Amino acid sequence: MLKELAIILMTSVLVNNYVLSRFLGICPFLGVSKKLDQATGMGVAVIFVMLMATATTYPVYYFILVPNGLEYLQTIVFILVIAALVQFIEIVLKKYIPGLHKALGVYLPLITTNCAVLGVTINNITDGYGFVQSLVSSLGCGLGFLLAMVIFSGVRSKLDGPETPKAFRGLPSTLIAASIVSLAFIGFAGIIDNLFA
Repeated sequence: MLKELAIILMTSVLVNNYVLSRFLGICPFLGVSKKLDQATGMGVAVIFVMLMATATTYPVYYFILVPNGLEYLQTIVFILVIAALVQFIEIVLKKYIPGLHKALGVYLPLITTNCAVLGVTINNITDGYGFVQSLVSSLGCGLGFLLAMVIFSGVRSKLDGPETPKAFRGLPSTLIAASIVSLAFIGFAGIIDNLFA
């Protein structure tokens, strides 16, 4: 059981990285990765919301949608649940932990529109994971998102310097750098297979 959970965790972080392999969550990846502190804040917030969203949507799916034959409403219900969850978290943080709420700032509302959170909750169901497996997968996907954000913020800090040709400054160099970082993660597939063989 522990080996299976370790494989799910490592695969979610490195091989099936939602940003660099599945290309979900690209908007915050490109938009919030200019500075390391912003990238880290967004990554930590996404980990928390992915875990909470999975813990909430899994029982909703199996105890409400499936028994009533409403599986076809999965996407709509999950979007509503995630949006409500993020708003609830924001209200609780604002009232009881204002320092953390202020530190997260705009990142928390941005997570509502992050398709990686929705993708994780749907893929956990599609992959046939149990509750604990889904939580481990969500943790791994969140850690993978954080890792991608931190690595890419380091790469972006080196872009757009005076040595960068004028035609490549801004979005072109950002997209080229993102594709190179994405290619680097392809090599992890073999490592995970050999590590747990």
